[in-house]
Amino acid sequence: MLKKSTSLWLSLCLTSLVIPVSLVVTGNIKVSALDVIAQTNPCAGKNPCAGKNPCASKSSKNVGGPLAKELQGKPVIIDIYASWCPACKNIAPTLSQLKKQYDGKAHFVVFDVSDKTKAAQSEARAKQLGLADFFAANKSQTGSVTIVDPKTGNILTQHRNNNKLNDYTSVLNTAISQK
Repeated sequence: MLKKSTSLWLSLCLTSLVIPVSLVVTGNIKVSALDVIAQTNPCAGKNPCAGKNPCASKSSKNVGGPLAKELQGKPVIIDIYASWCPACKNIAPTLSQLKKQYDGKAHFVVFDVSDKTKAAQSEARAKQLGLADFFAANKSQTGSVTIVDPKTGNILTQHRNNNKLNDYTSVLNTAISQK
């Protein structure tokens, strides 16, 4: 039970960031820490670190239109990467397998956001490729892999910290067979 003028400190895990939140309650209110977390974080109780992430960026199903000419003709696999990201390390073997299996059949784009310099370089590259809006909306979603149809800019699938190869190959095979 929380008493008058009692502060409750919570740590919320939001995409690998721990943010202290202060909650001051006046009056006698019975509040559990889980209730506060669930109200503050709509993703609480879900596993935002596996498969499709309903808590990930609320981006649309399109990256903003057709991609640059150099990306046309093959599905585009976009990896939001950071050297310090545990999810990126988890999915690295899967991405390596995809690169071998789809060499010459898909375009691979890696946006490295490990530090400010690399993030600025990735942002400039995103603009060149027609992915500026996508990058702005997803640059904080490290460990995410998105497959895009370059002709329309439609997002075919998007996963975060998902190392299940079949989740990617099924989408890629379908996209390639439709070309």
